[in-house]
Amino acid sequence: MNLKSHLLFTFYTVYVLLVKVMASKGKVRGLSGQYPLVQNVTVTEGGTANLTCRVEYNDNTSLQWSNPAQQTLFFGDKKALRDNRIELVRATSSELTISISDVSLSDEGRYTCSLFTMPIRTAKAYLTVLGVPAKPEIEGLTKPALEGDQITLTCSSQGSKPAADLRWFRNEKEVKGAKVVNPMGKTFTVQSFLQLQVDRNDDGVAYTCRVDHVALSQTPQQATEVLEVHYAPRVEINPLHSVPLEGQYLRLECVSKGNPSPDPVMWTKDGGDLPDIERMIVEGRDLTFTSLNKTDNGTYRCEASNHLGTSSAEYKLYVYDPNAVGQHGTDHALIGGVVAVVVFVTLCLIIVLGRYLARHKGTYLTNEAKGADDAPDADTAIINAEGNHAHAEEKKEYFI
Repeated sequence: MNLKSHLLFTFYTVYVLLVKVMASKGKVRGLSGQYPLVQNVTVTEGGTANLTCRVEYNDNTSLQWSNPAQQTLFFGDKKALRDNRIELVRATSSELTISISDVSLSDEGRYTCSLFTMPIRTAKAYLTVLGVPAKPEIEGLTKPALEGDQITLTCSSQGSKPAADLRWFRNEKEVKGAKVVNPMGKTFTVQSFLQLQVDRNDDGVAYTCRVDHVALSQTPQQATEVLEVHYAPRVEINPLHSVPLEGQYLRLECVSKGNPSPDPVMWTKDGGDLPDIERMIVEGRDLTFTSLNKTDNGTYRCEASNHLGTSSAEYKLYVYDPNAVGQHGTDHALIGGVVAVVVFVTLCLIIVLGRYLARHKGTYLTNEAKGADDAPDADTAIINAEGNHAHAEEKKEYFI
């Protein structure tokens, strides 16, 4: 303790003794309305904390700030502790505000504001220091990974207080990991584990570990690793023309996907080499026929390979005669026209026959009811109807 601090401490001790003596003689009146008012403070490690103590009614009684170790920081406007980080902001009869810059975790605790009335009144403000988590690190990534491998990515971040939260993202989509928190003194080390069954769809995917913490509200910390996956090729053949015609151009596209890239590819016909390399041209992965003919018929194979495996695809080529294709088209049109005419004639016959049957049925019913229309009552109608039948039979027999 330096000389200045010693003198302040001595002055404070003498002052307390004088207050006690005068109080015992009844010469000091306690002021029941005087209470120091403080507020808790939260600050990020490395930041600045302001501690304010106020009194609503004061008769020039001194205010004092002391730290959690009960060391006096300021007595009124007099600095008591030699610490360059601690400065006076404001000192009046009703307020004492001090600042602590470059705050560390060791500064956390209860700070006391004392008002030297009789008795001495105090208020305590708790200073909370947030530990800033370090930038996360990702471990466990094998470059390159092989399709089918099972790997575990580990994300770690140290120095957080309270414990940080770690989140995983596959590109922009969040995926769930397993979190483990380990206390390290006043701070925490946080880890998160992500297990992957690697396949070819993971090639080129970015896995990001992000740290969420109250001390990082503006600038979240994160780390990203891009996964490289090696896998055997897969092959398919896409013809760029639907109907191969004799004398025309044809290109067969060999689409091969693998990592490492399976270049170059190999084209064969019916298990052997291409027979006419002047008309059958291999350009990159494509096979081009400059002019098709019937001798080109056969099975063409595209084969691609890398150090992980080999894959192939086949295309059966049949070259059509352009004239035959046109004649077949004419025959089909003629057959379609004949079928349409037959259907139309059939529908017309059905309609005519239906109208004929309906008309004759109406005539029969009218002749049957003719006797009933001329009869004065029901009995006479029946007799007339029977008579009509009899006359009809007589006419029929007479005619015969």
